[in-house]
Amino acid sequence: MKMEEQVDEDYEEEIMYTTLDKLNIPGFGPADIQRLKDAGFHTCESIAFTAKKNLLTIKGMTEVKIEKLVEAVARLVVNVFKPASDVLRQRERIVHISTGSKMFDRLLGGGIETGGITEIFGEFRTGKSQICHTLAVTCQKNDSKGRPGGKCLYIDTEGTFRPERLTDIAKRFDLDPDEVLENVSFARAYNVDEQNKLLIQAAGLMSTDKYALLIVDSSTALYRTDYLGRGELSARQNHLGKFLRNLQRIADEFNVAVVITNQVMSSVEGGMVGMGDMKKPIGGNIMAHSSTTRLYLRKGRGENRIVKVYDSPCLPEMEEQYTITGGGIDDCKD
Repeated sequence: MKMEEQVDEDYEEEIMYTTLDKLNIPGFGPADIQRLKDAGFHTCESIAFTAKKNLLTIKGMTEVKIEKLVEAVARLVVNVFKPASDVLRQRERIVHISTGSKMFDRLLGGGIETGGITEIFGEFRTGKSQICHTLAVTCQKNDSKGRPGGKCLYIDTEGTFRPERLTDIAKRFDLDPDEVLENVSFARAYNVDEQNKLLIQAAGLMSTDKYALLIVDSSTALYRTDYLGRGELSARQNHLGKFLRNLQRIADEFNVAVVITNQVMSSVEGGMVGMGDMKKPIGGNIMAHSSTTRLYLRKGRGENRIVKVYDSPCLPEMEEQYTITGGGIDDCKD
């Protein structure tokens, strides 16, 4: 028997983006629209969020056409100052995706929120991929306030995705396993260029269907193998910065939650080895400034794990415990 979900009957979902068919530019035909889509621009917002110099790199587009495009988009996507009260009302419509653990959700103010990037980092066996699998299922449910969820896009860079885990988690939440699997679109990336190109496909899918979540597990693993040594550090950080900027653009355009996992490295800065927890996430300042919320995972007693709010614009620096079960992430029993 399936559990009844709470439904917010007063909630009306707003389309946050403007489709390209709204453009009315003389001399701008279907072939030009297709060139924009091939380059990953599926909405007027995506064009408005992009610097003109980057638009000029689109194959087949002349400078004159780009000028006309920018002017037309500026008329459709108006960026002006607005009262903070309007921003508050907009934030009150954010959907929170459950982690599967009530204590974990409470730590996050309701769950993983849409419209931003949540970075989850920690050493191996702390549950990063298990959290991703759980979110891929729970994002399809209504949130705690009855607001509707959506489908999930899952990019795997380490070969840790297991669809059978989704089946087990779906059963725990009384969801149809076959339907859950159909609502998760999966892709494997084998290098950083492919990882970035998958975001172009992601934007195309989100412009035609209702998605709630984009997962990248892991966001940094391929950068550690494709760029080696200090000589390539600058190139690596530049490429990573563009990738993270594209993720934020997707979160802004389609109001989806973006969840990325990250690895850690040992740090001896400010102290000696053996004095406390000396792990820090890789990616440097580029990663730190791109993530909206950063969560640090570490091992606890027995099967328990600990999550700490490492950085957030609105959440206090607190921690909570959770555990990994056959049905995904859950509250600790003790």
